[in-house]
Amino acid sequence: MQSEHLHVVANEPIGPYRLLRLGRSGLRPGTPGQFFMLEAPGRVLPRPFSLCVAPTRELGFLVDPIGPGTHAIAGLEPGDAIRVTGPLGKGFDLAVSSPLLVGGGIGIAPFPYLSERLGRPPALLGFRTAHHAEAAALVPNAEVVLDPTLVTDALPAEPGDVLACGPEPMLDAIEERVAGAQLAREAPMACGYGACYGCVVERDGGYARLCVEGPVVRGGTAGSPTSHLLCAPTSREATAAAGQSPAPTMVARASEEGQAPSPLSSVEDGTS
Repeated sequence: MQSEHLHVVANEPIGPYRLLRLGRSGLRPGTPGQFFMLEAPGRVLPRPFSLCVAPTRELGFLVDPIGPGTHAIAGLEPGDAIRVTGPLGKGFDLAVSSPLLVGGGIGIAPFPYLSERLGRPPALLGFRTAHHAEAAALVPNAEVVLDPTLVTDALPAEPGDVLACGPEPMLDAIEERVAGAQLAREAPMACGYGACYGCVVERDGGYARLCVEGPVVRGGTAGSPTSHLLCAPTSREATAAAGQSPAPTMVARASEEGQAPSPLSSVEDGTS
């Protein structure tokens, strides 16, 4: 784990999202599905984001500006600096023979980098609107479905090795239908390295910290926070896609009260 101040190279609109591109400096991109903590200007807690793209000498993060922290990050301009820590957590297992990427909303945030590392496999992506679906252009070989069609309804009979990031109901449905699917779960997160226990979730009859033992897990995991001290999600947070927001979904969710988001969602709406 490293921490450095990185400078903004570009901030590009993609549908309702922003692709924030930072100079890489000495930070390595890590494994797809791992996440980075970005310090939001003017906010106390950093925000976790999945790495979206990793061109030479850059790190790119897909941001959904829905809360004060993500609005601050999405408002950065070329030349601005932001402290970034990572890579953190456990990413996707890339040793798969027939990968299918399945994502919902801002939960697609880790897929461009993941697709690159896996050789551009097929992807199945779901969005609320055509405007949100503009982000699908970042993911090669993608089939897109729009609300009210669900990505789980469009899954092939033999989906192969599913690697998924998106809203918890979508991940729960995939877990029931696809044995061994890799799921980028999400939970509130404040530190990113296991100290705060804010991202504890139920797993296989016990508990796990998603920032350490995830955010990518296989089966037997409930993504809802177990601590009654954590802020309850808003109605939008309960239904939005990871990073839509989740991620981690890298792609981070947080409440307007400043609760740290989940990594794989990549915004305050994700791990993933």
